[in-house]
Amino acid sequence: MSSLSILLVDDDAELAALIGEYFSAHGISLSHASNGEDGVTRAAEGGFDLVLLDVMMPKLDGFEALHQIRRRSAVPVIMLTARTEHDDRIAGLNAGADDYLAKPFSPDELLARIQAVLRRTGKASAFKPEILEANGVRLNSGTREVTCDSLPIEVTSIEYDILEMLVRSAGRVVSRDDLARFLYNRQANPFERALDVHVSHLRKKLDCGRSLIRTVRGVGYLFAMEGQAMAAGEAV
Repeated sequence: MSSLSILLVDDDAELAALIGEYFSAHGISLSHASNGEDGVTRAAEGGFDLVLLDVMMPKLDGFEALHQIRRRSAVPVIMLTARTEHDDRIAGLNAGADDYLAKPFSPDELLARIQAVLRRTGKASAFKPEILEANGVRLNSGTREVTCDSLPIEVTSIEYDILEMLVRSAGRVVSRDDLARFLYNRQANPFERALDVHVSHLRKKLDCGRSLIRTVRGVGYLFAMEGQAMAAGEAV
Protein backbone atom coordinates (compact mmCIF):
# COMPACT_ATOMS: atom_id res chain seq x y z
CA MET A 1 0.00 0.00 0.00
CA SER A 2 1.37 3.44 -0.89
CA SER A 3 2.14 5.80 1.96
CA LEU A 4 -0.17 8.56 3.03
CA SER A 5 0.66 11.89 1.36
CA ILE A 6 0.01 15.07 3.35
CA LEU A 7 0.57 18.74 2.50
CA LEU A 8 1.50 21.10 5.34
CA VAL A 9 0.89 24.79 4.63
CA ASP A 10 2.63 26.71 7.41
CA ASP A 11 5.33 29.40 7.58
CA ASP A 12 6.93 27.75 10.65
CA ALA A 13 9.90 25.86 9.19
CA GLU A 14 10.84 24.33 12.55
CA LEU A 15 7.36 22.91 13.04
CA ALA A 16 7.40 21.53 9.49
CA ALA A 17 10.70 19.75 10.18
CA LEU A 18 9.41 18.24 13.42
CA ILE A 19 6.16 17.03 11.85
CA GLY A 20 8.06 15.68 8.85
CA GLU A 21 10.38 13.66 11.08
CA TYR A 22 7.48 12.27 13.09
CA PHE A 23 5.44 11.41 9.99
CA SER A 24 8.42 9.73 8.34
CA ALA A 25 8.65 7.32 11.29
CA HIS A 26 5.00 6.42 10.65
CA GLY A 27 5.36 5.88 6.91
CA ILE A 28 3.72 9.19 5.96
CA SER A 29 5.02 11.46 3.19
CA LEU A 30 4.94 15.19 4.05
CA SER A 31 5.21 18.06 1.56
CA HIS A 32 5.60 21.64 2.80
CA ALA A 33 4.43 25.01 1.48
CA SER A 34 5.55 28.03 3.50
CA ASN A 35 2.78 30.46 2.53
CA GLY A 36 -0.90 30.45 1.60
CA GLU A 37 -0.47 31.19 -2.10
CA ASP A 38 1.93 28.30 -2.64
CA GLY A 39 -0.30 26.08 -0.50
CA VAL A 40 -3.35 26.75 -2.68
CA THR A 41 -1.35 26.00 -5.83
CA ARG A 42 0.07 22.76 -4.42
CA ALA A 43 -3.30 21.61 -3.08
CA ALA A 44 -4.98 22.30 -6.43
CA GLU A 45 -2.39 20.14 -8.21
CA GLY A 46 -3.80 17.16 -6.33
CA GLY A 47 -2.06 14.02 -5.17
CA PHE A 48 -2.53 14.69 -1.44
CA ASP A 49 -4.72 12.68 0.92
CA LEU A 50 -5.07 15.59 3.37
CA VAL A 51 -3.96 19.21 3.88
CA LEU A 52 -2.79 20.74 7.18
CA LEU A 53 -3.44 24.48 6.87
CA ASP A 54 -2.18 27.14 9.28
CA VAL A 55 -4.38 30.19 9.85
CA MET A 56 -1.78 32.93 10.39
CA MET A 57 0.46 33.10 7.31
CA PRO A 58 2.05 35.72 5.04
CA LYS A 59 0.63 36.58 1.59
CA LEU A 60 -2.62 34.69 2.14
CA ASP A 61 -4.12 33.73 5.50
CA GLY A 62 -5.54 30.29 6.16
CA PHE A 63 -9.20 31.27 5.86
CA GLU A 64 -8.76 32.77 2.38
CA ALA A 65 -6.49 29.89 1.37
CA LEU A 66 -9.19 27.46 2.46
CA HIS A 67 -11.83 29.31 0.39
CA GLN A 68 -9.61 29.05 -2.68
CA ILE A 69 -8.77 25.39 -2.07
CA ARG A 70 -12.46 24.55 -1.69
CA ARG A 71 -13.24 26.14 -5.07
CA ARG A 72 -10.86 23.64 -6.69
CA SER A 73 -10.67 20.58 -4.46
CA ALA A 74 -12.55 18.46 -1.92
CA VAL A 75 -9.31 17.29 -0.25
CA PRO A 76 -9.76 16.95 3.55
CA VAL A 77 -8.36 19.97 5.43
CA ILE A 78 -7.37 20.35 9.08
CA MET A 79 -6.85 23.94 10.20
CA LEU A 80 -3.92 24.66 12.56
CA THR A 81 -3.87 27.81 14.66
CA ALA A 82 -2.57 29.40 17.84
CA ARG A 83 -5.84 31.33 18.00
CA THR A 84 -8.46 29.43 19.99
CA GLU A 85 -11.39 31.83 19.83
CA HIS A 86 -14.71 30.08 19.30
CA ASP A 87 -15.61 32.35 16.35
CA ASP A 88 -12.38 31.42 14.56
CA ARG A 89 -13.08 27.71 14.93
CA ILE A 90 -16.62 28.14 13.63
CA ALA A 91 -15.39 30.29 10.72
CA GLY A 92 -12.90 27.62 9.69
CA LEU A 93 -15.42 24.81 9.89
CA ASN A 94 -18.06 26.84 8.04
CA ALA A 95 -15.51 27.62 5.31
CA GLY A 96 -15.10 23.92 4.65
CA ALA A 97 -12.45 22.69 7.08
CA ASP A 98 -12.89 19.10 8.24
CA ASP A 99 -11.31 19.70 11.64
CA TYR A 100 -9.57 22.38 13.69
CA LEU A 101 -6.50 21.85 15.92
CA ALA A 102 -5.15 24.50 18.28
CA LYS A 103 -1.41 25.03 18.72
CA PRO A 104 0.55 23.83 20.55
CA PHE A 105 -0.43 20.22 19.93
CA SER A 106 1.31 16.88 20.32
CA PRO A 107 2.28 14.84 17.24
CA ASP A 108 0.23 11.95 18.66
CA GLU A 109 -2.91 14.10 18.76
CA LEU A 110 -2.28 15.38 15.24
CA LEU A 111 -1.92 11.84 13.92
CA ALA A 112 -5.11 10.74 15.69
CA ARG A 113 -6.98 13.73 14.23
CA ILE A 114 -5.77 12.87 10.73
CA GLN A 115 -6.93 9.28 11.12
CA ALA A 116 -10.34 10.43 12.39
CA VAL A 117 -10.81 12.87 9.47
CA LEU A 118 -9.84 10.22 6.92
CA ARG A 119 -12.35 7.82 8.45
CA ARG A 120 -15.11 10.45 8.32
CA THR A 121 -14.34 11.36 4.72
CA GLY A 122 -14.16 7.75 3.56
CA LYS A 123 -10.42 7.86 2.88
CA ALA A 124 -9.30 5.58 5.70
CA SER A 125 -7.90 3.11 3.15
CA ALA A 126 -5.17 5.67 2.41
CA PHE A 127 -3.81 5.08 5.89
CA LYS A 128 -1.49 2.14 6.34
CA PRO A 129 -2.92 0.02 9.20
CA GLU A 130 -0.95 0.50 12.38
CA ILE A 131 -0.58 -1.72 15.43
CA LEU A 132 -0.38 0.07 18.78
CA GLU A 133 0.64 -1.79 21.94
CA ALA A 134 1.11 -0.79 25.57
CA ASN A 135 0.91 -2.74 28.81
CA GLY A 136 -0.74 -5.77 27.22
CA VAL A 137 -3.32 -3.76 25.24
CA ARG A 138 -3.15 -4.03 21.45
CA LEU A 139 -5.01 -1.85 18.94
CA ASN A 140 -5.28 -2.45 15.20
CA SER A 141 -5.98 0.88 13.49
CA GLY A 142 -7.08 -0.87 10.30
CA THR A 143 -9.77 -3.09 11.83
CA ARG A 144 -10.22 -0.99 15.01
CA GLU A 145 -9.99 -4.18 17.04
CA VAL A 146 -8.78 -4.17 20.64
CA THR A 147 -7.28 -6.99 22.70
CA CYS A 148 -6.07 -7.07 26.29
CA ASP A 149 -3.64 -9.87 27.13
CA SER A 150 -4.66 -11.43 23.77
CA LEU A 151 -8.37 -11.46 24.74
CA PRO A 152 -10.72 -9.54 22.40
CA ILE A 153 -12.38 -6.45 23.89
CA GLU A 154 -15.57 -5.04 22.38
CA VAL A 155 -15.51 -1.23 22.33
CA THR A 156 -17.68 1.44 20.74
CA SER A 157 -16.33 3.79 18.08
CA ILE A 158 -15.87 6.68 20.52
CA GLU A 159 -14.31 4.37 23.11
CA TYR A 160 -11.80 3.22 20.51
CA ASP A 161 -10.92 6.84 19.66
CA ILE A 162 -10.36 7.67 23.34
CA LEU A 163 -8.31 4.53 23.91
CA GLU A 164 -6.18 5.14 20.82
CA MET A 165 -5.30 8.64 21.98
CA LEU A 166 -4.45 7.40 25.48
CA VAL A 167 -2.34 4.49 24.22
CA ARG A 168 -0.44 6.76 21.82
CA SER A 169 0.44 8.88 24.85
CA ALA A 170 1.01 5.92 27.20
CA GLY A 171 2.87 6.99 30.33
CA ARG A 172 1.84 10.65 29.88
CA VAL A 173 -1.27 12.49 30.98
CA VAL A 174 -3.77 13.43 28.26
CA SER A 175 -5.85 16.42 29.30
CA ARG A 176 -9.62 16.40 29.21
CA ASP A 177 -9.46 19.45 26.93
CA ASP A 178 -7.27 17.58 24.43
CA LEU A 179 -9.67 14.65 24.40
CA ALA A 180 -12.72 16.91 24.08
CA ARG A 181 -11.15 18.86 21.21
CA PHE A 182 -10.35 15.58 19.47
CA LEU A 183 -13.80 14.09 20.00
CA TYR A 184 -16.09 17.13 19.93
CA ASN A 185 -14.01 19.99 18.40
CA ARG A 186 -14.23 22.05 21.61
CA GLN A 187 -12.84 22.34 25.12
CA ALA A 188 -14.14 20.06 27.85
CA ASN A 189 -17.15 21.31 29.81
CA PRO A 190 -16.58 20.85 33.57
CA PHE A 191 -20.27 20.06 33.98
CA GLU A 192 -20.37 17.50 31.20
CA ARG A 193 -20.02 13.89 32.24
CA ALA A 194 -20.08 12.16 28.84
CA LEU A 195 -16.28 11.89 28.60
CA ASP A 196 -16.02 10.50 32.13
CA VAL A 197 -18.72 7.95 31.36
CA HIS A 198 -16.89 6.72 28.24
CA VAL A 199 -13.64 6.39 30.20
CA SER A 200 -15.46 4.56 33.00
CA HIS A 201 -16.86 2.06 30.47
CA LEU A 202 -13.39 1.56 29.03
CA ARG A 203 -11.96 0.84 32.49
CA LYS A 204 -14.56 -1.85 33.09
CA LYS A 205 -13.94 -3.45 29.71
CA LEU A 206 -10.16 -3.39 30.19
CA ASP A 207 -10.36 -5.43 33.38
CA CYS A 208 -7.05 -7.21 32.90
CA GLY A 209 -6.06 -7.56 36.53
CA ARG A 210 -4.29 -4.17 36.70
CA SER A 211 -5.12 -0.49 36.59
CA LEU A 212 -4.67 0.65 33.00
CA ILE A 213 -6.50 3.99 32.77
CA ARG A 214 -6.11 6.42 35.63
CA THR A 215 -7.68 9.77 36.36
CA VAL A 216 -5.34 12.62 37.22
CA ARG A 217 -7.64 14.92 39.16
CA GLY A 218 -8.12 18.33 37.62
CA VAL A 219 -6.05 17.42 34.54
CA GLY A 220 -7.14 14.35 32.58
CA TYR A 221 -6.31 10.69 32.10
CA LEU A 222 -3.22 8.51 31.89
CA PHE A 223 -2.73 5.10 30.29
CA ALA A 224 -0.24 3.38 32.58
CA MET A 225 2.87 1.75 31.20
CA GLU A 226 3.92 -1.61 32.61
CA GLY A 227 5.26 -1.20 36.13
CA GLN A 228 4.28 2.48 36.31
CA ALA A 229 3.41 3.39 39.87
CA MET A 230 0.54 5.71 40.72
CA ALA A 231 1.69 9.26 41.35
CA ALA A 232 0.29 11.82 43.73
CA GLY A 233 -3.01 13.22 42.51
CA GLU A 234 -3.87 10.14 40.44
CA ALA A 235 -6.92 8.01 41.00
CA VAL A 236 -8.17 4.83 39.46
